[in-house]
Parts: sequence; structure tokens; C-alpha cells
Amino acid sequence: MAKINENYQNVKDSYLFSDIAKRVANYSQENPGRQIIKLGIGDVTLPLMPAAIAGLHDAVDEMSRAETFHGYGPEQGYDFLRSAIHGYYQTFGVELEEDEIFVSDGAKSDIGNITDLFAVDNTVLIPDPVYPVYVDTNIMNGRKIIFMDANEGNQFLPMPDPAVDADLIYLCSPNNPTGAVYNAGQLKAWVDYAISRHAVILFDAAYEAFIGDDSLPRSIYTIEGAKQCAIEFCSLSKTAGFTGTRCGYTIVPKSLVFEASNGGTLSLHKMWNRRQTTKFNGVPYIVQKGAATVFTEEGIRQAHEMVNYYKGNAKIIADTLTEKGIPFFGGIHSPYIWMKCPNNMKSWEFFDYLLQNANVVGTPGAGFGVNGEGWFRLTGFGDREKTKEAMARFSKLF
Repeated sequence: MAKINENYQNVKDSYLFSDIAKRVANYSQENPGRQIIKLGIGDVTLPLMPAAIAGLHDAVDEMSRAETFHGYGPEQGYDFLRSAIHGYYQTFGVELEEDEIFVSDGAKSDIGNITDLFAVDNTVLIPDPVYPVYVDTNIMNGRKIIFMDANEGNQFLPMPDPAVDADLIYLCSPNNPTGAVYNAGQLKAWVDYAISRHAVILFDAAYEAFIGDDSLPRSIYTIEGAKQCAIEFCSLSKTAGFTGTRCGYTIVPKSLVFEASNGGTLSLHKMWNRRQTTKFNGVPYIVQKGAATVFTEEGIRQAHEMVNYYKGNAKIIADTLTEKGIPFFGGIHSPYIWMKCPNNMKSWEFFDYLLQNANVVGTPGAGFGVNGEGWFRLTGFGDREKTKEAMARFSKLF
């Protein structure tokens, strides 16, 4: 008889955003004709920028000619894209080797798949509230999870506790869902903690493009010692609107070498390369050609325009909350606004209240963890006029 992975019994029946979609669909069916404005899921709304579209079209044309056709590509990514990402990192002072960069179909996939490299008896340290993928992937593998409190008192930026021992550490900055951003000193403390325990930091930098202050780290590799303890994940989903086009990258430094139980050594870089060549067939050539344009001078300019549009939406939301005296975090270096639910409402209670009375959808903070209860996430990824309309409706309620 086949034995199944019984750890799946410990995972919630459905993903947070699937629950939200079902609730909204049921409400729409029961209330036809209502104009619902969605400020919940972190999906972009602007079309792909002209530079990326041009790159995609060029690649499609290449695929139509025998002399420029591409079949199977390198699982690690084409050299032209890895080189472009390498150059991008140099713009904020990070030197990498190009083959330390692995192109993928998105940060979410890699964050889940990276667990293949680590034994199930590792202890995992995860902030709460947090992006659900960090938690669910480790529950599926049966690992022990220790949650660290991210709360209003520490500005939703938990710091290392010397009394806690952990092997794998998840950090996200700018943070999803809270929008909080670690400064260099805070990240240095995490790097020192990881090195002292021979632990690995899994650093999610998916929202780095939203950082508008040069003193704030856009990569953990701007921190001394980070290449000895950290793997970094990033994505073009939010940087350049590739949520539906699917392209991201993971950086695994060659200096991440650990002792094996037999006295030998294992390189996480070599292990990840082996894992990808075995289980992943690479990102389509067409998509990679479009992605490469994002890192050109014109592509970066157009991407910044897109990011600034979403940050403008976030400011509209933040200004409304400020006017109403509702506490919140984020909205400056992040597309997300993490607001306290008004009138001491619970997260799902406020979700239903906002949907039913303003026809506006957000994300209940409780879906991100225990410490998310009583909080609510709104996103700046919507349409500008719809964002204004949503906040006008919101203002009438409070």
C-alpha cells in the first residue's frame, strides 16, 4: 500500500487567497450588479511596460525562424539574463558571480522548492504575521516551526532572540504583509545571529524595487557576512508586472558550504544546481528575453514609473487612514498598507463589514498568522480611479 505524506493533514484546507476569492464570488452571486473593488490580493493591474513587450515580440519572431529558434534552454537561465541581473545588483553595490544567479518562474516557487536542500529535522524560525507560503511549505515537510512575534511594539520587525536556536530563518523586507523594512543595522544583527549558529537565512526581496531610501538595504548581500549565511529570492512580478508572465531569480552564493554527517562537505550552490537540473526545465526563452529588457536603462526607467504608480495608490490609502486616525504600517517603501481594524473588529469581521458596506475587498490579517488578528492588509496594486473610489467609500464608513 502506498504511504502518503500525512503532514498534509496539518495544512489548512485551502490557501488564504482562495478563501477570499470564494467569499467574494458568493457575495457577487448574491448581490448582482454591485461594483466590487479589489484591494486584497497582491496582483498588478498595469499592462507590461513597452520595453518588455518589445523584448517578447522580438523573441517570438526569433522562434519563428530556424536559425534563431530555441528549444531546451539552460535550467539555470540564459547567460544574457543572468548577466543583466548581475549588472543590476552592481547598481546597489553587490558583487555576485553570474552563475550564482538562478532564473526561475517566480519567487514563490523557489521559496517552496528550496526546502529540498534541507533535512526535515531542521528547526525553522518564521515571523508572525507572514506570507503563508513560508509556513505551509514547511508544514508539508514536517519541520518544527518556531514563530517570532512581529507586532506593533517592534514595528513588525522582529529581531534575533539569543535564547532561541534555529537552523533556517525566513526574512522578508520590504515585508509582506506589513510593509515594514529592515535597516542595515537590523539585518546585520540577523546575519551575525545566523553565522553564530551556522544557520541559513532565506531572504525574500520580492518588493525591493519599492524601497525609496538609499540607506535601506535592497539586498541582504549589502550586509557584511551575508554571503556566508543567506540565500536571496527575488521576482519580476512586482518589479515589472510579471505576475502572469512568470519570471524570478534566486541567488545561492558558492560560499554556502556545510559539513555533512559523513565528514564531507556539501555546497548549497551545487545542490541547488543539481536540484534544478533534475526537477526544473527552465523559464521559456521568450519570457527571459522580455525579462532581460527590465534591466536595461530604459527598462529600469519604465519599471520605476510602474512602481511609482502603485506607490501613489498606496499613498492615497495611507492618506485616508491618516485622516481617519486609523493606525497603519507600510505604504511608503511597500505597495501594502497594514492597518489596524477599526472599532476593535476582528480581521474576518472587518473583511465582511467592508465587503458588505463598501463593496471593497482587502485581506484579513488573521490569514497571515496569530499576530495578524485585528489587522487588515490593503494593496496599492489596483487601478488609480478605483483606488480613489474605494477610499471614498471607506471614508463614508468611519
